[in-house]
Amino acid sequence: MFEIILTACLATTDICAERMIPARYPDLAACKVDMPKRTAKWTAAHEGLTVSSPACIASDELADHVAPLAVTQVASGVFVHKPPHGIPNPDNAGDLANLGFVIGEKSVAVIDAGGSRHVAERLYSAIRARTDLPISAMILTHVHPDHSLGASLFQEAGATVIGHPNLELSLANRAESYSSAMQRLMGPKAYLGTRIVGPDETSVLTVDLGERALTISYISEIAHSDTDLTVMDQQTGILFAGDLVFAGHTPALDGSILGWQRVLDEMTRRTFTRVVPGHGPPALAWPGGADAMRAYLSAITEETRAAIANGEPMSRAVRHIGEQERSNWELFDEFNQRNATTAYKELEWE
Repeated sequence: MFEIILTACLATTDICAERMIPARYPDLAACKVDMPKRTAKWTAAHEGLTVSSPACIASDELADHVAPLAVTQVASGVFVHKPPHGIPNPDNAGDLANLGFVIGEKSVAVIDAGGSRHVAERLYSAIRARTDLPISAMILTHVHPDHSLGASLFQEAGATVIGHPNLELSLANRAESYSSAMQRLMGPKAYLGTRIVGPDETSVLTVDLGERALTISYISEIAHSDTDLTVMDQQTGILFAGDLVFAGHTPALDGSILGWQRVLDEMTRRTFTRVVPGHGPPALAWPGGADAMRAYLSAITEETRAAIANGEPMSRAVRHIGEQERSNWELFDEFNQRNATTAYKELEWE
């Protein structure tokens, strides 16, 4: 099998980066014949970029060009990439969220795509280091950019992008702000080639990978966001929870704090072998792995209600709500006050 590697540059600058087209040609001759058409199509889909020096490379040599993400096998055929906690910057290129893939007998499913094309290419390289099977599904657990912005790479590879029924509109509404913010934070070189795409399917309940099925559950209630879904591997009982579950990294509230707690309550009543959080270790024991997060959300809720009952304005209340939880979480200053603000706006209307 062969892929295409090329140099992509911003047309108005000298900012360039090597990028990959996941072409999957059966032999070198077929790759070379089709390469001009594929590179032209890729350039047309990436406004503002020019390309040069395209080359066909064998899939087993891909790691020499695209460094594979480190992954942990958490169960047979189930792999998870866990990056350090952080915020987008040029060094991490948006590699901030746990990403995963499941290998069946006939194909592969990817769960979450990373915060840029560069991260998605590295995830793709990690997959190719383990299997030549086609990638049939790219499942996005929710809208946030650190999970969704790399999806176009897998769509180009032939995968069906699957997301929540609300995902297409939510991504469309946020695309400009996401793209602008991520480019500003990580720099144009790290972001180069990233293209935001919506889901191809929003109602798939089962993904058949060949002797292995994944069950997708769409969360109808607004929780972490209004676009949450979970993915369970029926063979191993592993659940990919997306950002419905955080561990170590301060939870990020972009939906309803009450809805999130109700969803977590329901999830903890279900039996899973282990749960892959959106941020945290590759896999957590369940339901105990959610204890710290549930305590955090309860603390925010109780303290916010108390501040409202005492007539404390939001501008002052958010400075102290949740402070008792500070020592339990990384990136507390980056997320806690935002969480308190969102919770206050919701709970003042109870």
